[in-house]
Amino acid sequence: MSTQKVLIVEDEKPMAKALALKLGHEGVEAEVVHDGKEGLEKARTGGYALIILDLIMPVMDGFTFLETLKKEGVKTPVVVASNLSQEGDAERAKKLGAVDYFIKSNTPLADIVAHITKILNA
Repeated sequence: MSTQKVLIVEDEKPMAKALALKLGHEGVEAEVVHDGKEGLEKARTGGYALIILDLIMPVMDGFTFLETLKKEGVKTPVVVASNLSQEGDAERAKKLGAVDYFIKSNTPLADIVAHITKILNA
């Protein structure tokens, strides 16, 4: 099985690093960017099996990122990992194409990583 690449778009550097490290232990190659605009540029290149996206970020937020991906027809699955815990936020993200939504403060990192590897291996 070839190594799958995941794009992590997360402005909290410790969170992004921990996620990349744990995915690496699962044999997943992770690339990290720290704002939505940079993430969008990377996402457009393709080559990613999945994108992990925070919603509250500098330069471009996650909702704008999702809207733009959808408009441009980028089909890479997006999993949102955010601390926005309002019901409407998850609904909005999923309407914009997110396949899953995790609230970081309520979800152990190991659970997010396990879920992501499950999606990648499906």
